[in-house]
Amino acid sequence: MIPKRANRLMVGLMAALMTVGGSLVEASWTETPGCEANDRFVLLAHGGAGAGDLPLDTQQAQIAVLHQALHMGGKQLQSGATATETVARVIQMLEDSPWFNAGRGAIPNRAGFVELDASIMRGRDRNAGAVAAVRTIKNPILAARAAMEQSDHLMFVDRGAENFARTQGLELMSPEYFLVDPNSARPSDKKTGTVGAVALDRCGHLAAGTSTGGYTSKAPGRVGDSPIIGAGTWADNRSCAVSATGWGEFFIRQGAARDVAARVEYLGESPLAAARQVLASIRKAGATGGLIVLDRQGRVAWPYTSRGMLRGMVDETGDRRVGVMEEMR
Repeated sequence: MIPKRANRLMVGLMAALMTVGGSLVEASWTETPGCEANDRFVLLAHGGAGAGDLPLDTQQAQIAVLHQALHMGGKQLQSGATATETVARVIQMLEDSPWFNAGRGAIPNRAGFVELDASIMRGRDRNAGAVAAVRTIKNPILAARAAMEQSDHLMFVDRGAENFARTQGLELMSPEYFLVDPNSARPSDKKTGTVGAVALDRCGHLAAGTSTGGYTSKAPGRVGDSPIIGAGTWADNRSCAVSATGWGEFFIRQGAARDVAARVEYLGESPLAAARQVLASIRKAGATGGLIVLDRQGRVAWPYTSRGMLRGMVDETGDRRVGVMEEMR
C-alpha cells in the first residue's frame, strides 16, 4: 500500500505527465493544483434524524444554530474556500454548540462518559480521515481532517486518536467539558444523534463530513456509522457527497453512503431517487434515519424516514432554508 504522502506526490507527477497534444488531461476525481473558479456553490447541513420528537424549544435552538452555521459556511464558499474547509468549519461550529449530540453537547454512554466519532472525505481524490471513541478532543471533525491531511493513516481511535490530536496541536478538554448541564444549556436529554455537512465549492469539488456522540446509554466502546467511510460519510466528484444520520448499525450493514453514491454513478439515478432507495432498504431491515446528498451538478436531496430531520441549505443566491419536518423556511 502506498502511504498517503507518497500518493499525493504521485498524483501530482501523474497529472503533469498526463498530456495529449500538449494539453492537460485530468480525471475528474484526481487532485489538481488549481481550478477555473465559477460563482456556483452549494452547502447542506443536518442536525440529526428524529428531530421532530424533540421539545419545541430545543428545535428552535437547533434551528438558530444551524442558520448561523449555514450563513458562515456560505460566506466561506463565496470567498473561495474549499468544500473540505467549509464542511470541517460548519461541523466544528455544530460540535461547539450544546444543542447537538456531537462534541460539546454529546450524550454520555451507559458508563457516564462521552465517546465521540467523526469522519471527513473529499471528492476530488477520495482521501478521507476519521476518529472514533474519543473522550477529550474538543472538535473530533478537526482530528478527522488532520488524519486525512497530516498522516498516512485514515482512522485513529480512543487514546491513539487523542495522542495524534495532541501532536497536531488540536485542543483537548477534560471529560467534564462535554457533560453539559441539562438544566441550563440543554433542556432535554432526548437528542438527535448526528451532525453533518456536504458541500460543492466554486472549483466544482465535493466534500462530506459527519460527527456524533452516538445514542443515549450506548455501550462503552460502541462505534456507529459516523466515522465509517462508506457508511456514514462519502464524497466522490464522480457521483455525490453524502452524510447520514440514524441507527448506525443498520447504516453500516447497508454501506449506506457508498450505496447512494454507487446508485448515482452506475445507475444514473438522481440523488433523491438513490437516497430514497437506500433509506427504504434500511427501513425494511428495521431502522429509520435520513441522508443529505449533493452531486456535482448541484442537485440536492435530504429524505428521511424518521419523525423529522433538522436540515438546511444555502447556495450562491444567498437563499438559506432550514427545516425539521417537510416545510423548509
